[in-house]
Amino acid sequence: MFVTAIVLAGCDAGPDSLSGSNSAGHSAPSASTGKANRQVLSERPFDNRDDFENARRGLIAQDPDLVIDRRDGREIWNTTDYAFIDRDGEQSPDSVNPSLWRQAALNRIHGLFKVTDGLYQIRGYDLANMSIIESDSGWILVDPLTARETASKAFLFAREQLGEQPVRAILFTHSHIDHFGGVQGILQHLSEEERANLRVIAPAGFEEEATSENIIAGPAMSRRAMFMYGKRLDRDERGYVGTGLGKGPAFGTFGIAEPTDLVSETGTELVVDGVTMRFQMVSGSEAPAEFTFYLPEKRAFCGAELVSHNLHNLYTLRGAKVRDARVWSAYIEDARTRFAQADVYFGSHHWPVWGRENIQDFLVKQRDTYAFIHDQTVRMMNRGATPREIAEKLQLPPTLNEEFHNQGYYGTVAHNARAVYQYYMGWFTGNPAQLNPLPETDSAKRYVEMMGGAGKVLERARQDFDAAADMGGNEGRTTYRWLAELLNQVIFAEPDNEDAKRLLANVYDQLGYQSESAPWRNFYLTGAYELRHGSPEEGLKPAMMREVLLNTPVSRFFDSMAVRLNADDAEGKHLTIKFTFTDLEQSYLLTLENSVLHNRKSRPDTPADATLMLTRPMFVDLLIGKAGLKELLFSDDIHFEGSRLDLIGFFSMLDKPEGRFNIVTP
Repeated sequence: MFVTAIVLAGCDAGPDSLSGSNSAGHSAPSASTGKANRQVLSERPFDNRDDFENARRGLIAQDPDLVIDRRDGREIWNTTDYAFIDRDGEQSPDSVNPSLWRQAALNRIHGLFKVTDGLYQIRGYDLANMSIIESDSGWILVDPLTARETASKAFLFAREQLGEQPVRAILFTHSHIDHFGGVQGILQHLSEEERANLRVIAPAGFEEEATSENIIAGPAMSRRAMFMYGKRLDRDERGYVGTGLGKGPAFGTFGIAEPTDLVSETGTELVVDGVTMRFQMVSGSEAPAEFTFYLPEKRAFCGAELVSHNLHNLYTLRGAKVRDARVWSAYIEDARTRFAQADVYFGSHHWPVWGRENIQDFLVKQRDTYAFIHDQTVRMMNRGATPREIAEKLQLPPTLNEEFHNQGYYGTVAHNARAVYQYYMGWFTGNPAQLNPLPETDSAKRYVEMMGGAGKVLERARQDFDAAADMGGNEGRTTYRWLAELLNQVIFAEPDNEDAKRLLANVYDQLGYQSESAPWRNFYLTGAYELRHGSPEEGLKPAMMREVLLNTPVSRFFDSMAVRLNADDAEGKHLTIKFTFTDLEQSYLLTLENSVLHNRKSRPDTPADATLMLTRPMFVDLLIGKAGLKELLFSDDIHFEGSRLDLIGFFSMLDKPEGRFNIVTP
């Protein structure tokens, strides 16, 4: 899912003075929000309890008070945080969409489960699942979670329940960190012989994608991930209830392991410690490097994240490249026919599906959901509809809307439709008014002035907000959506207008409470939180990624330096800086000219204005802030040739993004 989305809690503040607000300042759900959420109960088959039966099926053991800490004592996982969600997801409060509440209850079910003979899953120890396949002489592990700490805890729990077995192989189904980042938590418990003979199997392109994702845009993605994953929200009925995909990411210690086997072609068959595995490459669907696989002896299909019990993202709100819905749908159809004999499906998230007919129906509806969004978006696009118009009109047909597994708990029809439009047409709708608009703050000031000033806008907005409380659910939601747009103009025109911020925060509360999508809820409620309490005091901590960064090609870091170069500071300057990595026996020449930074591999004797000789670990420590100017100037592990002033001047031209910039205010 992400590599550098390292999100930290910011400052805390007390509640605002509005009536009915809780300790974090979140206002009470309005009457119209309650109506809107109760209306959902008639739109979905809530009496169908199959998912709850399947999510609990095969339970061997669980730790009801599961708490996991980092080495420094900071808590990163606590299942008791979600005790406010009732066991069967039937007692939804007015502040949570009942469909999302149901999904949150399902994602609360955790423990060690038997999927079928010789196949187990550990669920609810992290955002993703870890699967265990019994082999001839031990275990094959699939997707060892996000963090060292959660993977270690899950692995030891499995050993406690199933008996200690040697690990013969580890599979990374795809290149998102919640499926490989905890691998060191497994390796630390293996013997030297096990590690020496361990097979690590991954899709082709895994190393490149796993280590480079978000390197270029990491600070921006990390900041937005704070919103998507509700990092600053309390775990309660007016705050964070989950991600839809799981309870949430574990922000522990991330690692990686080098694959011994790379799968590059669909149809590849491997025998791993006596277990036959048939692979399907699905790179370019949910992840840029991904495979699914089939276990013919067990008639079990691992769908990785090609399919799961929610509609996934064609565009991820934290920021990512848009995914091709047409290709995604085609991969699902290929899996459906290629592995048609499967009697059990298990995936990287959520719970399994049993029964050939049930699996086929599951895959057909997953396939057609992505195809429908793609085809109908393009149809409307070709008739001249804009992204907003398509997102407003497009709804799944009744045949695709009769079950829960393809609903918008993570991705949504609305923002996925926009993603399809963007994939083909980009940001421009063709309307000349949108060709070169003013920046948000400039246009907001003009809008507010033309509407008679912030006072008049706020007066009307308060009237509409009060009226919305007594409207029908749909009418009230439409009013809240309009007020969000209107009040955002006031705040971007007058960032210190506290009345506008308080009112917009209340609007965001209502929109969050009504959202079926967990990321939408988290965005709205985090927006409300930051309007009340401000942006976080602390941004990303890249030191948590040190082990992953140590496995990242150094050329990627130079690419990231290029996008951090402050063009104004670099204007008129021409420099050549050489980095020689003594442990890698590699040299790179950086050339600064025309306020652009280029890099290329070079010979060690290539002349430069300044040369820095160091190891890759020291280079990474400089980048993540573990080593600073003192080490740069005086460490015995760093050697210079040429001008130190040029080198220090070069580093001074690079931005140091903190990942805490404003989003809901200018």
